Amino acid sequence: MAVAVESLLNTGINKPARYLGNELGAVHKPWHEADVRWVLTYPEVYEVGASNLGHIILYSILNAQPRQLCDRAYLPAADLATKLAEADLPLFAVESRRSLPDFDILGFSLAYELGATNILEMLTLARVPLTSQERDADGPWNVETGSWPLIFAGGQTATSNPEPYAEFLDFVALGDGEELLPEIGLVIEEGKAAGLTREELLLDLAQVPGVYVPRFYDMATDGSVHPNRPDVPARVLRRVATPMPHYAIGLVPYVETVHDRLTVEIRRGCTRGCRFCQPGMLTRPARDVDTTEVVDAIEKGMRATGYNEFSLLSLSCSDYLALPAVGLEVKNRLKDDNISLSLPSQRVDRFDENIANILGGTRQTGLTFAPEAGTQRMRDIINKGLTNEELLRGVKTAYEQGWDRVKLYFMIGLPGETDADVLGIAETVRWLQQECRQKGRKPLKVNLTISNFTPKPHTPFQWHSVSTSEFLRKQELLGAEFQKMRGIKANFTDVRISAMEDFVGRGDRRLSAVVRRAWELGAGMDSWWESLERAFGAWTQAIDEAGLSWKYRQVETGEWNLMDTHTADQVSNLDSPLPWDHLDTGIDKQWLKDDLQRALEAATVPDCSFEGCSHCGICGPDFGHNVVVPPPPIPDFTGHFQPNQNRAQRIRVWLGKLGELSLLGHLDLVRLFDRAVRRAALPVAFTGGYHPGPRISPANALPLGATSTGEIVDFELTQPLELTEFRERLAAQLPADMPVYKVADVSLNDPSATKSLDQAEYVLAIALETDPELAASPDWQSWLDDILHRDEIAWEHTTKSGKKKQVNLRDRLFELTMAETAETVLMPDRLQRNNLGAQAIIRYRGSCRNDGTLLRPEHVVYMLEQAAGVPIQLLHAHRLRLILESASVTV
Repeated sequence: MAVAVESLLNTGINKPARYLGNELGAVHKPWHEADVRWVLTYPEVYEVGASNLGHIILYSILNAQPRQLCDRAYLPAADLATKLAEADLPLFAVESRRSLPDFDILGFSLAYELGATNILEMLTLARVPLTSQERDADGPWNVETGSWPLIFAGGQTATSNPEPYAEFLDFVALGDGEELLPEIGLVIEEGKAAGLTREELLLDLAQVPGVYVPRFYDMATDGSVHPNRPDVPARVLRRVATPMPHYAIGLVPYVETVHDRLTVEIRRGCTRGCRFCQPGMLTRPARDVDTTEVVDAIEKGMRATGYNEFSLLSLSCSDYLALPAVGLEVKNRLKDDNISLSLPSQRVDRFDENIANILGGTRQTGLTFAPEAGTQRMRDIINKGLTNEELLRGVKTAYEQGWDRVKLYFMIGLPGETDADVLGIAETVRWLQQECRQKGRKPLKVNLTISNFTPKPHTPFQWHSVSTSEFLRKQELLGAEFQKMRGIKANFTDVRISAMEDFVGRGDRRLSAVVRRAWELGAGMDSWWESLERAFGAWTQAIDEAGLSWKYRQVETGEWNLMDTHTADQVSNLDSPLPWDHLDTGIDKQWLKDDLQRALEAATVPDCSFEGCSHCGICGPDFGHNVVVPPPPIPDFTGHFQPNQNRAQRIRVWLGKLGELSLLGHLDLVRLFDRAVRRAALPVAFTGGYHPGPRISPANALPLGATSTGEIVDFELTQPLELTEFRERLAAQLPADMPVYKVADVSLNDPSATKSLDQAEYVLAIALETDPELAASPDWQSWLDDILHRDEIAWEHTTKSGKKKQVNLRDRLFELTMAETAETVLMPDRLQRNNLGAQAIIRYRGSCRNDGTLLRPEHVVYMLEQAAGVPIQLLHAHRLRLILESASVTV
């Protein structure tokens, strides 16, 4: 049964559109035709989860499988979580609106160490028991007969060290999921059909390479993990898959997300060998995507989604040698579409004029480099492979190509770091600013992020530790230097977060109790930003209650520095078992030790994608080999986008905004029109200026939650089109709840619809706030007559500047009647009643002018309250039409 959540998805919560599951690309497969039903649950708010590339790709792949269905769920904001509790409803999946326990599998993406508390929050909201043991039951496993869903996690943190979360998970998906998740689905489909118990099904899953089932492994007293039965592997293999860029063409959210663009993966894995970098170790080998496949995916994706920006994704985009050729080819192909490209943090030593041309243009994106350390010695210790000359050349190229500000990432607390190395960060930035000067331009400005190095499992520095007090001292040291410098904006990571990430990230199974207790004490996602003190207090109290304060203090005060002289105890530390040794990531542990020794000697290791093999242990039948695509010739750059400002035709469109699209805000609606026009390939004219935008002008913003059959939007084109063709192409790209009623040719010399606005006509569903059974039969008609007979009804209006102003609402009202029977059907089903009890449906016509002379639905409700003398509630508003002053139109 679908969960009755529709009543909660209204204007009473912030951004209700993020919970509707009606985005472009959302898949609605028939529930009863699926044998296995997934929910990919991203334990973050929608804006983060819906734009995550892995989430989009796996959702697309699973829905492409026969007999399988994949829905989505996200961590609800606090307002919706409260309403779910008040309504006694469990958390739901967005497409089907079904409660999460109705599904066979709930998969969580665990992207960072402290995110596990959000998983517990979502399980609780879904009313699913938190631990695998609590979800056990006798008999065949089948959620339709009362069994609990299987709960698993994937993602970098789950692959790195799942032990602190093992108690909560039925299984863990290690590594890449593109091939692994469909295999899991087939095992579950067969096990379900065979009537296997939960235990038997999990044992079958444990045979799949890449699936780790914690219940079949026990923790020894030293924290190491070993099988507790002979029929499971002693070490669980990490899965590796080839990138599939075309699966990135999927969801296009209506709500603005944190990565509001098409993202295409060009390279997976990194072999640079930075000794601090866990992703670089956990994603080997490096696999380039064929250039033709990348270009085709981008061009097809931009046409199919309507985005105006795309991003090329890799751990190090610059190591994709074909980047300049691919970027310029796409830039040239989409030159006339006002398309921009963004790249994540990239190698500064590979930044050149070609990449600058790819990134530059009318909407120049930010530029981020990560030198990581401030001195050459430290960059050699961490194997960054970057010289001062290369750093300067890259930053200077950016400055010469028009960037006035760059963002730089540095770390403190690295092994072997001295105060001179810390101060070297400030010296490096000062030197870069001095070198980046041009006559007539201000010096380069720099945004700095100074993070605290957190040792990660599966890296050569996994044995290192730095004390919190040392971090604080080094932050103060750097902060004092930055105060002497101009054009610097520095951000320091909070040391308490770093200590907690370190403690949890390198913990063993004993930390499950800590994670659970921290969540119970309020250590959720929001609290880190809204109340860091409360969150930190929750974690420390949980550690104390678990009797692990001694272990946390070792992390907080620094267990030992790798760069100190090797003592017998330190050598013993390197040989001690680790909680993640049973996970086979492909990298040999002895190689990590050897690479640590090379770090002690400040010896660098070349990138094995382009030079000799480093013998880390990855290459072989289980993980494959490095795949490097040779760079094709770089095409000639044909120039940046020049906005076509030619205005050859103005087409006015009358359309509706019905159903749940009423919960889409005005800015999101404007974005929807922009993307629909791009998908329809309509020749829309652009504005000029630094940020040229399409000439698409909605006449008036509809109140959030209101529906309409009378919206008006002007589109200005660079070349004339037949009205029938324009209508067909536009309507084909608009949602079903946005019907096009009429299009007309309007003279470019006439005022726009916005400037021509005069009046608006609405139908309102209203009710007495008093209980209808207790209220006398309301006399709606007499209240309407009372309003019409008045000369003045005062309203106090607050201007944007905060000034109070008295306005006469009666002057803005031209017509007020009870609604006609035909107009009541425009209300939602639950409100299609008239003059029944304490509820009524009325129609009014009032001012709606561009100068701010408006009569809004809430104004009419206020006037009714003045006439009736009792509180009145606005149940729903529907705009019938917008009325314009006369214009020259041809239909």
